[in-house]
Amino acid sequence: MSRLADYFVVVGYDHEKEQGRICNGKILQRFPEQDWKNVPFHQGLELFCQPGGWRLRKDPFPPTFHISILTDVEAGRHYCGILTFSEPLKMTPMKPDDLESDELESSLVHNTVMYAPKSILLVSRLNYIDTFKNCLGLIYTSFIERMDVKLELLVGNILGHIVIPAAGGSQVRFSIGAGDRQAIQPPLSEMVPVTRSTVALLFQQLGIQNVITLFSLALTDNKILFHSSSYTRLTDACTSILALLYPFKYCYVYIPVLPEPLKEVLNTPTPFIMGVHSDLKNEIAELLDVTAVDLDGGTIIVPDCVNCLQPPEYMLEKLHRELTMVLCPDLQIADLAFPPSSSKGCSKPEFLDKEIRAIFMRLQVEMLLGYRLSLTIIRIHPKPVISFNKGLYLMQRGLFGEEFLSKLYDSMSFVTFVNERGPPYRICDIFDKLVANYQRMLIEEEGNQEKVLKNIKEISLQLYQNENPSPEPYVQKIPRPSETSLTDHQPFPRLNREELQEIISGGVEMAKVNPKLKKSIKTPKTQVVPIGPLPKDWEEQKNVVNNSARRLEVLRTCISHIFENKLLDARKMFPTVLRSLKSRVVREVLAKELALHVQENRAMLEMQQFDMVVKLINCSLQEDSSVEEFTLARRMLPLSVAFCRKLCTGIIQFAYSCVQDHPVWATLSFWENAFYAEVEKGVTQLYISAPSTDNKANDCDTGIIDTSQNGLKSNEIMRSSRQSPLEVSAERLKLWPDIGDEDKSVLMSNEEGIVYSQAIHFANHMVCMRVPLDTKKRLVNSISMEGESCGSSNLTSSAGGSDSYEGDGSYDSSDTTTTVTKFVSKFVDKVCTESGVTSEPLKKLHSMIPGIVAMHIEMLEAVHRESKRLPPIKKPKILKPVLLQGERILFPGYRGYLLPDGREEGIGGNIGGPALLPAEGALFITNYRIVFKGNPVDIQACELAVIRSFPLASLFKEKKISVGNLVHLDHYLQEGIQIRSNTFQLIKFAFDEEVGSEKVEQLRRSIGKMRFPPAIYETFAFQGTELLQINQTQKQTNKNATLKRFAKNTLMRVKGSTLGRAQQQSTQQQNRRQKYILPVEPLVPRRLSSSRLGASNSMESLSTDSDSRPSSVMFDDDDLNNIDIASASLRASLYRSPSDTSTEFSPVLGVIDEADVGTLKPSDTLSPDKLHDKLYVQDYKRLGLGCFETLQKQKFGRTAEGFRLTDVNIHYEVARSYPGLVAVPGPCQDDSIRRLSRCYRNNRFPVVVWRHPKTKALLLRSGGFHGKGVMGMIKSSTQATQSSNITSADGGVASKSIEQEKYFMQVIANSSSSVNSASLLSLNKIASNNSLDMQEASPRLGTKRVTTSGTALFQRSILRSSGGKATQANRNGSITDVDHAKAQEPRKADMYVFGEKSQLRTFKLEGSLKCDFIPYEFNEVRQVKASFKKFMKACIPSAVSKDPEMAFLKLVEDSEWLPQIKTVMQLAGAVVDLIDCQGSSVMVSFEDGWDFTTQVVSLAELLMDPYYRTFEGFKVLIEKEWLAFGHRFTHRSNHTLHHQASGFAPVFLQFVDCVHQVHRQFPMSFEFNQHFLQMLAYHYVSNRFKTFMLDSEYERFEVESLLVVDCGVSIQVTDFDTDQVISDDRPRMNRIDEAGDQESKRPDIRSFWEYVDQLNEKSTIFYNVFYSEGSQSRVLRPYANISSLKIWDFYLNEHLSCGPAFDCELFDAARNEDNETPLSPADRCVVNACYQNVAQADPDMQRWLLNEIIQLETDLNVATSHWRTIINKFNASMQSKAKLVSPVTEEAKAHGTSIHKKITMDILRGKSGGESPRGFASHHRFESHDFQTPTNCDACHQVIWSYMKQGTGMRCADCGFSSHEKCITSAPKQCLRRGSSKEPSNTSSKQTEELTKSVPINNDKDPNTYLNFAARIGETVSHKGYLYKRGARLRQWKQRYFKLDPNKHQLRYYDTDDVQTCKGTIDLKEVESVKHDNYSSNLPGVPKLDDNSFIYMKTSTRDYHFLAKNKKEADEWINKIQDCITN
Repeated sequence: MSRLADYFVVVGYDHEKEQGRICNGKILQRFPEQDWKNVPFHQGLELFCQPGGWRLRKDPFPPTFHISILTDVEAGRHYCGILTFSEPLKMTPMKPDDLESDELESSLVHNTVMYAPKSILLVSRLNYIDTFKNCLGLIYTSFIERMDVKLELLVGNILGHIVIPAAGGSQVRFSIGAGDRQAIQPPLSEMVPVTRSTVALLFQQLGIQNVITLFSLALTDNKILFHSSSYTRLTDACTSILALLYPFKYCYVYIPVLPEPLKEVLNTPTPFIMGVHSDLKNEIAELLDVTAVDLDGGTIIVPDCVNCLQPPEYMLEKLHRELTMVLCPDLQIADLAFPPSSSKGCSKPEFLDKEIRAIFMRLQVEMLLGYRLSLTIIRIHPKPVISFNKGLYLMQRGLFGEEFLSKLYDSMSFVTFVNERGPPYRICDIFDKLVANYQRMLIEEEGNQEKVLKNIKEISLQLYQNENPSPEPYVQKIPRPSETSLTDHQPFPRLNREELQEIISGGVEMAKVNPKLKKSIKTPKTQVVPIGPLPKDWEEQKNVVNNSARRLEVLRTCISHIFENKLLDARKMFPTVLRSLKSRVVREVLAKELALHVQENRAMLEMQQFDMVVKLINCSLQEDSSVEEFTLARRMLPLSVAFCRKLCTGIIQFAYSCVQDHPVWATLSFWENAFYAEVEKGVTQLYISAPSTDNKANDCDTGIIDTSQNGLKSNEIMRSSRQSPLEVSAERLKLWPDIGDEDKSVLMSNEEGIVYSQAIHFANHMVCMRVPLDTKKRLVNSISMEGESCGSSNLTSSAGGSDSYEGDGSYDSSDTTTTVTKFVSKFVDKVCTESGVTSEPLKKLHSMIPGIVAMHIEMLEAVHRESKRLPPIKKPKILKPVLLQGERILFPGYRGYLLPDGREEGIGGNIGGPALLPAEGALFITNYRIVFKGNPVDIQACELAVIRSFPLASLFKEKKISVGNLVHLDHYLQEGIQIRSNTFQLIKFAFDEEVGSEKVEQLRRSIGKMRFPPAIYETFAFQGTELLQINQTQKQTNKNATLKRFAKNTLMRVKGSTLGRAQQQSTQQQNRRQKYILPVEPLVPRRLSSSRLGASNSMESLSTDSDSRPSSVMFDDDDLNNIDIASASLRASLYRSPSDTSTEFSPVLGVIDEADVGTLKPSDTLSPDKLHDKLYVQDYKRLGLGCFETLQKQKFGRTAEGFRLTDVNIHYEVARSYPGLVAVPGPCQDDSIRRLSRCYRNNRFPVVVWRHPKTKALLLRSGGFHGKGVMGMIKSSTQATQSSNITSADGGVASKSIEQEKYFMQVIANSSSSVNSASLLSLNKIASNNSLDMQEASPRLGTKRVTTSGTALFQRSILRSSGGKATQANRNGSITDVDHAKAQEPRKADMYVFGEKSQLRTFKLEGSLKCDFIPYEFNEVRQVKASFKKFMKACIPSAVSKDPEMAFLKLVEDSEWLPQIKTVMQLAGAVVDLIDCQGSSVMVSFEDGWDFTTQVVSLAELLMDPYYRTFEGFKVLIEKEWLAFGHRFTHRSNHTLHHQASGFAPVFLQFVDCVHQVHRQFPMSFEFNQHFLQMLAYHYVSNRFKTFMLDSEYERFEVESLLVVDCGVSIQVTDFDTDQVISDDRPRMNRIDEAGDQESKRPDIRSFWEYVDQLNEKSTIFYNVFYSEGSQSRVLRPYANISSLKIWDFYLNEHLSCGPAFDCELFDAARNEDNETPLSPADRCVVNACYQNVAQADPDMQRWLLNEIIQLETDLNVATSHWRTIINKFNASMQSKAKLVSPVTEEAKAHGTSIHKKITMDILRGKSGGESPRGFASHHRFESHDFQTPTNCDACHQVIWSYMKQGTGMRCADCGFSSHEKCITSAPKQCLRRGSSKEPSNTSSKQTEELTKSVPINNDKDPNTYLNFAARIGETVSHKGYLYKRGARLRQWKQRYFKLDPNKHQLRYYDTDDVQTCKGTIDLKEVESVKHDNYSSNLPGVPKLDDNSFIYMKTSTRDYHFLAKNKKEADEWINKIQDCITN
């Protein structure tokens, strides 16, 4: 029995606490004034009366009612019914502080009546909301109607006289004394929620999907926040969600109506369900992990950070289907032609509410079906203690991987559910009955929707009857106030406290003696909770064992052989058994079979038997997973302490000492579940009269209940010959009330004794499994099983991951004792406390644990001592690798195992084939490679050899990993390393136990040292070489003299500079011609003995910048004046060897004067005739760019071709990274080149590298243009203003610019398309620092006027490009001369210069248009490095991942490797088009000129010149563009220790990848094949050859001059075991005589090209059999879009049989070693793609025929022809045949050419980052368009009447194709061009055909036709004018001219109104808001205009601030922009 209401409270407005805008309420009266004993009064009720805050109002408001739900400290809920009405309040005006007395009268406010809210509320523990509303309404009605009844009587009756029976009681009818009649009907069950119709209302508000989402979020403990403008709707929604959760109870924060002052509660970290008013919805958006639900709008917003889990798919589909049947019954007959007339609509809201709840109850039952079978009974008396075995339940139902259910079973709601509904004898409700009957219901339904709907209605009827048990409704009478009374607002009277308290007390006394109330109390009946039948999926999981009986016969046979000591037969089946242990069923059978042998007293085993049994246990435990809660480990635990072997007399070793390595033993959750299972078994046996058999006990131990009977009734408890623990506990609980106190205490003591004994038993087990055999080692099971370091194993469960007691670390014996003691004590304390063990036994148990640990450690010492005496296990012989000549093993083979990585090849499984990994072998470190060689562990593949190797120089990263137990292994592996290579190889190696930690650490350190040797001569490529011995004293003297002279000269110049530059001018003019070279540290010391080689790093460049290289810089005399002594000394100190601190040797040359050179450098002896045989010199002759024979003649005159070879850099003084001979225009003199070089980075001036044979267009390359930084320009400007002679000071700059202009005039003059002009470029008129839009003309040639020091021809900006995205101002193509008529189109120029966007600056052209600068967005080296790291991890992952975000293609996409390849190919294609089609010369000038520039130039030459696609030509291309022009191979590949920090940059690899992409698209155009490219990519980082080492021709010459090569060095291949020489193909070399002529006797350095030529002469290994010379077009135009690119096989493929196939001698030797018995031609063999090289094992038909011809010639004794001769004969015979070309092929080729050229046009417009068209089709982008005038359709030629009928006209946004909406399908498939069209919309299809015909199919046509591809961009301006705009970087305000384009939805801005070049564009699609800005006036630097004319525009990318002249213009701009956005 309970009171209807506990408290009545009157809350009013608090005048005393009123402060400004902050108003509060206060409790005016509360009754009773004293708290009830069991129900305390809640403080803070005034906050919930007005959740939005207490405020005074001018107008009265109608009465309102809402419910607030409060929660007390004991989680009890209290319902507050609140009725709020307005009460008049007279306001007394107060005198303001600043108001005088005479002004008071005029300031008084006459209307001083305000209305304050007042609330009356009832607080109750009962959920009778309608009754509360009626009672409060009656009180208010009596008050407002002035009824003749006291309010005290009404309130007193409510609080004291109305008593409500508990659930299941009879109906209560009452009246509070206001002429009313009311009735309350308690529900039948208090556990079932009462909802009325709120759930149906929630579905009406949100819909099916949203409610299901909220249901899932609530079950998985997420934060949910409702907001609405109605407090009642908030309460109804929150209670509806809780009702849907039934039978779960929400255990977290629950506040349906949260007051605004308490909104900080929303930041709580715990889950909650709350509701707030919609006024706070803006603040909700700031909450990151809260799901916001808008009840008024019907939407929910789930944040991205919230993982919204949902029930399993099949449950979710069923839920959707059933909800649709109930909520939308007409949906099934909506499509019927003749729907039935008797169709019914939705049920009434009250019934619909219950039907929805019934559906969700069915879902809950399905999620919990059979849950009672996984309950574990720990204690029965005095009250049940029950736990839920989650792992067993998931395993039996097969629900592994269901995250939703797993999280549900871990939630607090489920814990409460188990505690309340776990006891087997209690009160049951609807849910329990439904669980018992649900299986029968599913069988009856069987997909029949009518039966499903019938069962739903039956459940809903039970829910309805629970709320309305009375069959006859009672008609209530509730008086209401009249309409006129509601407008009468009177103050609520104060109630009489004494009178009201007397009424309450009287009612309480009457309730105590009322007999009717006692009779109405009905005690609910307790009963045995039905378990119900087993779920269907549970039975299926159970029967798997029986169904697999035949397959398990091998397992049983093997085990029987082991115990019968038939070990030979057992070993034959042993590998099969080990592989079968991956199945859970097999593991369970294994445990049962072993348990049977234990019961037969066969636990004492022989040595080999023991080893095999332990191996079986280890492998089975390896596969045991945390999702099963280690059920197998629980069954293996007693076996591990049973099986044993006798080591000697009195010493026995148990199996647990060999299975301790698994992390399961360090997981507390495992021990808890195992302990509870044993306790349950003990407690059950305590109350069972007949003891169970052993088999039954074993079944009980497994946790699987045998339920074979099928005829059980759904309402009955399962019965069998053996009672289940739940049945036993139910019987005991039923008898408990009738048992005496003494018997109760005995039962409680017995159960506690069982718990206590099991705790001791498990403490001993834990000590056995935790203490290692060798106590000096760390705890072996404290680390994860497998994976990399700091990774988690799949064995660590959610509980295990958090409960694992100790971390990694090493311990001694004392540490082991302490750690194990703490671990066991923690376990004992937890389980005993939960099981109700008293404190005394618990203390005693804690005191026993240290003694148990100490005794066990003492016993293990003897076992460990004897175990060491056992004979070691025989391990397989280590296979040693075959070595190259000169290759030697530095580290002997370290035994271990090659582990599988993330690649699925080689591991068998789904890929197929044998399991090649893991493999047992050894890891070798040589001076060339890292090699693993071994055999697979799998017995079916153990005869195969597994080799995985890569060059030591390609090592990318090495790290230590943790390793655990591996299948097929007997022991635990702790140490391991993972090595990743730049050649896309990965070695995961686990060391054997014989390899100690010290050896592992030594190996790791040595690998790092060998990977980065201190000097270049210590690499493998320089093996067998020595350095020349040079006089050390002479070197030291010359060095000191050089430094002293430099210091003296510098001091004199610094002193002279203080006297004024005017006095020094004459001296400077005299010394103008004398040059000073300030080189960085030279490559090698000039006279360095080999003894000091190891201690010096003098061979390395000392630059620490990873992306740049120091080079020689030419200085004039005036330039050296700016060098101070401090910087010179600092530079000298930096160049000194870091390891040499003495003054004996320092490799510093300093600044060398001509008179200082005492001994000539090697480069000083270089002459042009010594470079005559260089390949690039011969290539210059082939191209007509100059030849060696006319070199001297070309120095002084111009040849017929107009070009010459210059030896200006013959001593590498101009550009250290350039070759000695370069091609330049003929008239260009050497002195002019020296001056020109200063304008470019690293003095890499423009040189000609290729010339088109027909168009005569040139391809040039150079370094980037010099540009000063911001501070440098500021200093230059300051010095210029302070200097009195600016012209003379900057004369050098003017001369440089003039020379640059002359050079480009000469380049263009020698092009066939050039036009003579006196002045091509205006060089010196560059914008100043403060303005970028100067329009002044540039000075002519010879002028002395310049603007800033250091200005260059194409200097564009003051900051270097970062490689990122350019600003919007630089995205509109090249910005050159202002041409109003063609501002939007790329112009025809004689020369195009591609450079960085940072170099782009406004410059002017004089006369006709000649040259154009095209900025291009490229990838810098740092971006290439980052991309390569990600790409390599994608291609060779370290572990298999099932995460979709870690999928292969996803990782490749994230790496951005292919977009970088596309960037290179697109720009190279643009170069090809400009040179080949348009006939314009192109200069490529990026970064320093040796990375991206080299990629583009070399790829462009490859595409244009077929010669470079042959073997010889490709060699020439690499030698010229990459080697001669100084690509930094040593720096980019990190060859030495000095370059280690720079990081590996695969610039050359990207180029080879580009060649691969072209080769794949044009396979018939290349003489070499893909294998040649793969070999090139492999050996450029292998350091086997000297070809790709060092950074320039100068460095290679210096190294070659100092080398002494030993005689007899070759590339012989030697067998490591027999030292037998396999091959000797390397020519002998003679030693260089120091006194003789080094140039004549210097040997040729062994190169990669010689190696390839020798292999190419022997076989067709590199020849492309599809090569057809002359059949392909001269110029190749590959597709560069991402869809056309392919991931190279070089990144993915490997061959485990012989290792990489790129060291051909090693590959052939390993293959011959593997094939000891050669196969005859008739033999057949299996080729495994995961193991063998398919191309080598199974050659293609062409190679097979070629080998067959050679073999036939040998058999016929005919002279064997060379393979090339045979192929040439075949090609000659094929040329005579006519070749037909398909028209489709021609059309496709023409279309590909057009697309290729279109991409070039996009690049010229500045759209380098856009995606090129995919495939052959560029589809239209039709948009709806309203034509203002009649327009003809381009498809049907009819008029489009869109101006009369809206929505009928369509127009392509790219080409302007106009058509009807219905004619879109008839439009041409191909869109002609991108970009908006300027043509009229009625362009005929004839004009379209003419544009299509303008595409040149033949490359020899007029190159000017290329401009026909330019799109005519139209422009529509709706508004324009000047605005001030605030910059994004420097935040400066600048005036710009703006144009608003409504067609393109763009706002463009320009420098001025007469400039047509757009400076930037704002996309209106990204605009979120545009409005007036009232805060920008406070910003710094704002122009002084109207403060109301600021405009603020917010976009998705950034915010813009504008300033108009006045407010009117600002309003006009805002309106125009908003109209444009709206339209």
